[in-house]
Amino acid sequence: MKSTHNIVMLLLFLGSFGNAQQITCSPKDKPLFESKMAALEKTHAASLGDTITTVGKSFLGTPYVEKTLEIGDTETLVVNFSGLDCTTFVENIMAFSLMLKNHETDFDTFAKNLETIRYRNGEMNGYPSRLHYFTEWIRNNEKKGLVKDITAEIGGVELEKSIDFMGTHRNLYPFLASDKNFQAMQHFEQELAKETLCYLPQDQIAGKEQLIHSGDIIALATSIKGLDVTHTGIAIHQPDGRLHLLHASSKNGEVEISELPLADYLKNIKSNIGIIVARPTLLSF
Repeated sequence: MKSTHNIVMLLLFLGSFGNAQQITCSPKDKPLFESKMAALEKTHAASLGDTITTVGKSFLGTPYVEKTLEIGDTETLVVNFSGLDCTTFVENIMAFSLMLKNHETDFDTFAKNLETIRYRNGEMNGYPSRLHYFTEWIRNNEKKGLVKDITAEIGGVELEKSIDFMGTHRNLYPFLASDKNFQAMQHFEQELAKETLCYLPQDQIAGKEQLIHSGDIIALATSIKGLDVTHTGIAIHQPDGRLHLLHASSKNGEVEISELPLADYLKNIKSNIGIIVARPTLLSF
């Protein structure tokens, strides 16, 4: 994690929402945004899936940094292009892809896109408004028209499971030291308990991988009590004819394309039970 003296606070007016939001970024991030945006504008993707994978590959080699959003004492919109965890990697890909789709290039619009993607109903309103559980991330972004959960369509099966890891492991989350945040998260976990989790079992992935497109979002479903997924990334078909994972890897410390095909990669993860697949649509923008 970057030391706090390298972080600056910017107060940015996000016009269409009519309110000012705090953005946390380093002095390097706006120049990095501008150079990346300029390079991506020169690419010409044939489909949305190609756009997603092109943006994702532009981050190859970027260091993996855990807990990139846990900065300061209050929730701010964190923008960080030099260090990514698995979720912020996917969020940044989506935000840049929206920019390319809409032929936009300014940092303010990117920040607004990131807020829309990262927070419940598209608006940052404290720590509990962040979409901490990835299954809720998918559902909420489906309501926004940004993705479609296709897991059931490709043969997924239902699993009833309580999603309450944050509420039962309060000590792992500094922001939950606040009773207000903790009680709010318990409320959202109770709402999540009403939903059924659908996943494609691990032993069926190899036989279904041609139904998964490059650019689809892959979330790794887990047997760990209270958790829905442990990791996420982007599907990418490779020249070997197999489906691989483009992701921010904690094991290898950077954004990479998995050496093994996804189906084989998952066999090395003891707690993995399968995957959830969401297809980007970006229909509401």
